[in-house]
Amino acid sequence: MEAKKKTLVLGASENPARYSYLAINKLVTHGHEVVAIGNRKGKVGDVEITTEQMPMQDIHTITLYLNPTNQKPYYDYILSLKPKRIIFNPGTENGELERKLSSSETNVLEACTLVMLSTGQY
Repeated sequence: MEAKKKTLVLGASENPARYSYLAINKLVTHGHEVVAIGNRKGKVGDVEITTEQMPMQDIHTITLYLNPTNQKPYYDYILSLKPKRIIFNPGTENGELERKLSSSETNVLEACTLVMLSTGQY
């Protein structure tokens, strides 16, 4: 049985065609606690999407669904959460943020959350 990991989906969308939407559903299906931040408030299943950078505790993983330009306003917030892992999904790779994270204890992955969940690597 895999350990459950509290996950922040950054770049969340309630649009069923978006990968962040699919990731939220798959994370919940796998039993992970999910919090979500997006451009617009909304809901995916039982997961509320907020637009605010609220203080959060015990975030294990941040999975990014924002392009590098849209990540910039979140740099300090991401660092403040001290996640154990951050996943740069395809199209979100960001050398600048990865360098900022290199001095922390955060495990940085360029991977796909959906594939990781499907293959038991999450």
